This record gives sequence, structure tokens and C-alpha cells, in this order.
Amino acid sequence: MTLPPQPAPLIPRPLVFWTGVALTCAGVAQHLWMFVDSASMGFHMAMMGTSWVMWLAMAAIVVGVVISGFAVVQPPGAGPAANPAPARTTPADRHRLIAVLSFALMVDQMKPATLAFIQPGMRDEFHLSAAEVSWLPTVALSGMVLGSLVGGRAADRVGRRAVILIASLLFLGTTVCGAMPTFNGILVMCALMGMAAGGMLPVVYALMTESLPPGRRAAIMVLQAGLTTTGGYMASAGLAAVLVPLTGWRILWFAQLPLILILFALNRWIPESAAFTVRQAQRVRVPASTLFKHPQTVKTLVVSGYALAWGLVYWGFITFLPSQLEAADRHDMSAATLLFISSLLAIPTCVVAAWLYMRWSARGTMVVYAGVTVAALLALAVIGMDGSRPVLLTAVILLFAGTAGVIALLGPYTAEIYPTAIRGTAGGWAAAAGKSGGAFGPPLIALVLSAPGGMRTAAVFVAIPMAVAGGAVAVRGSNPDAADRHPEGAARLNTELDSAGSP
Repeated sequence: MTLPPQPAPLIPRPLVFWTGVALTCAGVAQHLWMFVDSASMGFHMAMMGTSWVMWLAMAAIVVGVVISGFAVVQPPGAGPAANPAPARTTPADRHRLIAVLSFALMVDQMKPATLAFIQPGMRDEFHLSAAEVSWLPTVALSGMVLGSLVGGRAADRVGRRAVILIASLLFLGTTVCGAMPTFNGILVMCALMGMAAGGMLPVVYALMTESLPPGRRAAIMVLQAGLTTTGGYMASAGLAAVLVPLTGWRILWFAQLPLILILFALNRWIPESAAFTVRQAQRVRVPASTLFKHPQTVKTLVVSGYALAWGLVYWGFITFLPSQLEAADRHDMSAATLLFISSLLAIPTCVVAAWLYMRWSARGTMVVYAGVTVAALLALAVIGMDGSRPVLLTAVILLFAGTAGVIALLGPYTAEIYPTAIRGTAGGWAAAAGKSGGAFGPPLIALVLSAPGGMRTAAVFVAIPMAVAGGAVAVRGSNPDAADRHPEGAARLNTELDSAGSP
């Protein structure tokens, strides 16, 4: 009698995995104890030095992350090939998946958001100049770029679920950033944390695309993208408002530890993508270079341009906007006010974007939000920073609304227009393109600000690539609904990709 095939375990080597998690938690707990023990020094650890106990704890974290990461990857000859029939899912399963992945994205978004709230205290404790502390976001964003590229590619090789768990392991280990006694140690931790944050983001969208049925999937993903970004920022802001006055900036990293442990507890509700499982059973490897080969070339160029344009506006122009407004004596529109407006407006902006994306046109919605961003930038170029207060406020609101919509649409759109075999790779590339604006955007805009016209010139400068990107989407952008309405087209595309891969 032939027994029916048993589903593959969610974690191929569970004992090894949980042993690694326990080791990581032990190392983190030791760092947390050292932080608590520094209360008599006002939680300033800059002069404590690195003891042998701290080195031992860090070694435990490294070993724990490595062996747990090894445990979540399917061994050769096991997993999808042995169990080609994916398990059936119910609406309740999908609802749980949406909830857990939304929680994972919120935790993911809290990491970069926290950087804004730790810099003042860090600068004071380590006696850093403005130029020195600026290395923190630069290193973190560089880590996010690298993490998006590596995580996206790994998702297409070892699985969506495995990459999400590995990113969560890095989140767990790098919470010890709150106990680093040197600024260089903090930079290393922030680089690793950035890699984890950058790696998780595109993989979640790939898993959502492959786990939810067509129809409302697009709207759910756009809402998820926008609202988790808002939720992550507001959670970080709330923790900072309550905890920093009590125990200083370091507590913000340790305060996220319970959320990461909850994410591990919920991992059972994150199944592997059925589409990815079927593809793995075919044992065909599609190279990353396929993104730049026909028929993917145009898609990749359009998505890359859209992401780069957003990164230049968000990480470049908006970075300088608060200081430029304050220099123009607009103290009623401080940096804090602008950040609050930004996070608040993301909610209605993303609701409207989700509705338009689902009911009207995905491509058209992306063009509309690019157009809103361009219109706001051109308005700022005309009126300048010292223009009429109502007009200036309206332009700033439109700018935040447009950029919030652009980034909420980009991830889901990218995940939907690429086939399963390179979906993670494409999502990682798009995310890296957007984050790369954090590396070259600020110095480039700083250079433009020194030219005649200042902020007016900078507004026109970043409006041009955004307009070109929106036009490219309008003329050559793909329609995400095409594969849903014409399954034979998607099958033909997968066949073409198979021919480009190697077994």
C-alpha cells in the first residue's frame, strides 16, 4: 500500500533552528543585562569598553544566526522535489498570512524609522559632529541596498519563507546595537540591520503575490505597503516619545525585541509559496541576468527608473526640505510637523491608491501619483520656500501624498509584473534602486542647492526624472492584470525563462 506524500516540514531542521535561536537570544540577553547594568551611568556605555563577556555574547549571536539560517534552507534532494503537490489553503489561512506578513513588514519598517530618533542622543554620548553622525543613515541605507539585492535573489533560490526567517534572525541579533560601546560597532550593527530590512521587504511582496488569489490581491498589497510604512514610523515615534526621556536612545533597539520574538512565534503561519514550490520541483535555475534580457528588459528599465526617481525625491529633496523651510522663517512648519504630516497623509493616500489600482488601472495609478509628485515639485519651484503660506502648505502636502503613493505602489506592482522564477530578484532590484537614492541623493541635492535658485532649482532638478519615469510607465509599463486574464501568456513566459535557465 502506497502512503500519500507527506507535506514537507516548515523548518527542515527544527532542532538545529531552535538551538540557534536560543543561542542568539542568550547573546542578546547578555547585552541587554549590560545595558540595564549601565543605569548608574545614565545608560551611557561609550566608556565601558568591550569585555570578554561581550565578545563571548557576540560570538553566541553569530553562531546562532548562522546555524539557524542553515536550518531553514531545504537540504539538497529534499523539500519541493519530494513533495511537488502544494497544500491547499483556506480563506482563514490567507487571512492569517496577510496579518502575519503585515506585522513582519511593520517590524521591518521600524528599523530605518528608528534611526531618526536615536541620532540626537548618540551624537551627544559619543561627541560626534554632524558629518560623523551622517555616516549612520548612509551605512544603514547601503546595507539595505545590498540586502535587497541579496535577499531578493536568495528568495528565488532557497525560498520566500527561508529568507523572511533569515532576515528575522538578523533583526534579533542586531538588537544588540543598543549596547555597543563604540560608534564603529554601532555602524557595523546598523549595516547588518539594514541588510535584514532590505532583504525582507521585496520577499514579502513576492510571497503575497503568489499566495493570494487575483482580484483584491493588488488592493491588499498596496494598502499593506502604505499602512505598514506608516505603522512602523508611528510605532518608532511612540516608543521614542515614551522611552527615550526615561532611559535614553539605546532602549529603542531593545524595545523591538519582544516584537521580533512574536514574529518568530507566528512563523508557523508563513507557509512557503505554492508557486515557488512547483518551480523548485522543476529544478530549473534562471540567472539574475534574465532581468536585463528580452522580454524582461523594458520592464526592468521602467521599474528601475520609477524607483530611482522616487529615491531622488524622497532621500534627496525631502531630506533638505525641513531645514530649508526653517531657514525661510517658516517655524510653523518644523521638521517634526512635516514628518507628522507625512505619516498621517500616508493613510488616505494609500487607501485611494489601492482603490484606483484595483478598480481602474495599475499603470494609470502609478502615472497619477508620479504626476502629483511632479506637480507639487513644480509648485515649490514657482513659489519658493518663502511663498504664500496656504499655497506652500498645499504643495508640501501634495508632495508627501505623491511620494507616499509612489512607494506604496512600487513593490506590489513589481511583484505582479514578473514571473515566479525571477520575482524575488526583480523585487530586490527595484527596492535597491529606490534605496540607492539615499547614497547619492543628499550629496547631489546639496550640490544643486549651491547653484543659483537654491531650492527652486533643486525642485525642478528632481521633478524631471520623476516626470520621465511616469511617462515611461504610461508608454511602456506592463499591465499586472494581463497574466491573470491570460494564463497562457504567463505559461509561455515561464517557458521562455526555463530555456534561459540551467538545470
